[in-house]
Amino acid sequence: MDMVLEFLMNPYTQWTLWTLLYIVLIVGGVLLSVAYLTYAERKVLGAIQRRQGPMTVGPFGLLQPIADGIKLLSKETIVPSQSNKGVFILAPVMLFALSLISWSVIPFDKDWVLANLNVGVLYLFAVSSMGVYGVIMAGWASNSRYAFLGGLRSASQMVSYEVSMGLIIVTVLLCTGSLNLQDIVLAERPFWMQVWLFPMLIVFLVSILAETNRAPFDLPEGESEITGGFMVEYSSMTYAMFFLGEYANMILMSAITTTLFLGGWLPPFGMSFLAFVPGMVWFSLKRRLFYSSLFGRAEHCHVIVMTS
Repeated sequence: MDMVLEFLMNPYTQWTLWTLLYIVLIVGGVLLSVAYLTYAERKVLGAIQRRQGPMTVGPFGLLQPIADGIKLLSKETIVPSQSNKGVFILAPVMLFALSLISWSVIPFDKDWVLANLNVGVLYLFAVSSMGVYGVIMAGWASNSRYAFLGGLRSASQMVSYEVSMGLIIVTVLLCTGSLNLQDIVLAERPFWMQVWLFPMLIVFLVSILAETNRAPFDLPEGESEITGGFMVEYSSMTYAMFFLGEYANMILMSAITTTLFLGGWLPPFGMSFLAFVPGMVWFSLKRRLFYSSLFGRAEHCHVIVMTS
């Protein structure tokens, strides 16, 4: 018993346990957000198209995302006989993992960050650029012309808009003078600087729509020509990893925009009298409002155009 207590009181053990707890909370929070944001999106799309959306599994259909996850876990993973099996399985795992490890440098509140890197922005650049390899690997390993064409289209679009995202983030770095995301949030921003950054914010919003393959930039899927893009040969949990990675990236982009342009965990518009509200609450509200206003509005407009 004394050995166990001594082991638990060791500073390195406590640091490891706290780090593991943070990782579990972040991963669990992201996956839970993905599950119920997809539920909310399906409800909204159903209302737009005069349908009810998910409603039979649980009260108001709230258990539908869990049922979908169980269904995908229980289905057989089909690997094409002529595919490169190792790369075929590695591609969705890689994309899913990249969508999670990016959260390690996102500050949810002051000093509430898993890894407070001095080069946090460069870390995000590196991780986001590696996502292109997962798409190319999936398209090439499937040994299908449709998947390969979808992979090329998706990779070219992602690379193109990463350039504009990088240049816009550089303007934020020039204004704040730091690559650390916490320092960027806490940096002084006079009114003239906010006016100057507003056009950059608009271009950044367009870029992240294209980066996450959301409407109207959902060309890589191309259902009418290439039957589903680079994911056309995937099924069951391998397909679910692509799906989870895409939605986790959407939430991540909302969090990055909140950190760079919307003040992170700080009260909105510099209203210091609201500082008693926990920073985590402000960060979550800003990210959620940004997500629903940007991605939800884009999907709404897309559905209206397609059904008119």
